[in-house]
Amino acid sequence: MKRLTLAFALASSALLSACVVVPAHRADYYDGGSTIVVDAPPPAPYAEVVPVMPYPGAVWISGYWGWSGGRHHWVPGYYERPRPGYRYEPHRWDNRGGRWHLRIGGWVRG
Repeated sequence: MKRLTLAFALASSALLSACVVVPAHRADYYDGGSTIVVDAPPPAPYAEVVPVMPYPGAVWISGYWGWSGGRHHWVPGYYERPRPGYRYEPHRWDNRGGRWHLRIGGWVRG
């Protein structure tokens, strides 16, 4: 019985050693507009595989690193119908004085 308990304890500790805990960063905030400001830089760009265009003229909207719950998370890209007279401005992260600003993308006239 003692050996079984020891074997179980060793197996449990081996499994738990594989757990990774990533600390959350300081709280984020909106700068009053459509920008999220955080202390943590986004991860390296993620290489997305762009699927086949679902219909002629479809516009691919690239994915980006979003921010939620104190962590970066990948928001996958998707196709969208073009909007006449508009162009798509992608989401982007800017470093300003050590703080990272996520500028929300969207359709803009021009």
